[in-house]
Amino acid sequence: MSMKTSPSLPEVHRSLRVPSQPGFWRKLLAFAGPGYLVAVGYMDPGNWATDLAAGSKYNYTLLSVILMSGVAAMFLQFLSLKLGIASGNDLAQLCRHHYGKRASIPLWIFAEIAIAACDLAEVIGSAIALNLLFHIPLLVGVIITTLDVLLLLMLQQKGFRYIEALVITLIATIACCFGLEILFSKPELIPILHGFLPSHQILADREMLFIGIGIIGATVMPHNLYLHSSIVQTRSYPLDRVGKKEAIRFATIDSNIALTIALAINAAILILAAATFYKAGRLDVAEIQEAYKLLSPMLGVTGASTLFAIALLAAGQNSTLTGTMAGQIVMEGFLQIKISPWMRRLFTRLLAVIPAILVIAIAGEKATTHLLLLSQVILSMQLSFAVIPLVQFTGNKRIMGEFVNAVWVRCVGWIMAVIIAGLNVWLLVMQFQTGF
Repeated sequence: MSMKTSPSLPEVHRSLRVPSQPGFWRKLLAFAGPGYLVAVGYMDPGNWATDLAAGSKYNYTLLSVILMSGVAAMFLQFLSLKLGIASGNDLAQLCRHHYGKRASIPLWIFAEIAIAACDLAEVIGSAIALNLLFHIPLLVGVIITTLDVLLLLMLQQKGFRYIEALVITLIATIACCFGLEILFSKPELIPILHGFLPSHQILADREMLFIGIGIIGATVMPHNLYLHSSIVQTRSYPLDRVGKKEAIRFATIDSNIALTIALAINAAILILAAATFYKAGRLDVAEIQEAYKLLSPMLGVTGASTLFAIALLAAGQNSTLTGTMAGQIVMEGFLQIKISPWMRRLFTRLLAVIPAILVIAIAGEKATTHLLLLSQVILSMQLSFAVIPLVQFTGNKRIMGEFVNAVWVRCVGWIMAVIIAGLNVWLLVMQFQTGF
């Protein structure tokens, strides 16, 4: 299907050459990158509170939920990248084309709310990390995080590969920090493996189910589905059948490797909390600041708390880099309005910084955990508005051509969409009942 739309992120569209000669590893390297930009949304500071609470309160039991949500993420991101490569359009552009201008406005607003909520979690996470590492007041830290717009603009001018390289470096930093933390905490392997198996206990225990659904809500990010369908088109692959098929294959490998790393990092946070706090009988550790204070004394390792804070800062800064791109994609796709990257970044940042400043100024620094929780609830509310169009479009032969989803993939997609919608409605109801 052909659509007369200009590409999203036009400054980097088809800007990275893919080698034409055969060679698996060279081509995989050429396609490597977009998956990591997407993966950072699956390990942002919003995930930390739910992972810490799950590990400290229920040991390794909820590892199975992290595994299931990770597999769901891989499936949805596969559909997203396939949509972008097969159709030549991103998810936002297709929503506008098929649903019309009237429906595009509310969908755009929902997408912007999701991006702002995600950015809010990253602002708070980065500010907490600056406070823990350098004793900078949270209010000042929130303001400092707005300066990363300058770094992003500088990298955008140099080329898309520089953004990908920075993101991968920060992911490696997070992975190294938690790798060391796991070594320090000395968890038991057999209970961990057992934790990856689904347990009926999760459904029987209302509070455990609540945290489990919170993990799902904090894991699958709606804006990542818009983002991935666009940034896979930064590669200059042949637009014929063979070229698209090869692009889907390598982009899927890239995405699955990156999301496996994200899954491992989320699991590591839970394992660290279980092996350190649950083991010592501290079942109440859910706040990031409290975990930081307790890690070094409880593990008996001086640098354990510092490594935790460094990983948090890397996670917060990493996720902010992709927020502006997702915002640019949804604005251009839904509204067909183009604004300069610095204006886009400033707009997104202010939507996150203003509520953070107001809450911290009025309610104090202890309110940050509630703000993180609220951001995840808002994200979970927006998810279905991205998942349902994605499943619908990838099952449409007019859009996908020969790359249309097989019947079984369509069935899995719709089942997943219904489950996600149902769980998120339940989570929302429970949040209002228990309060924020």
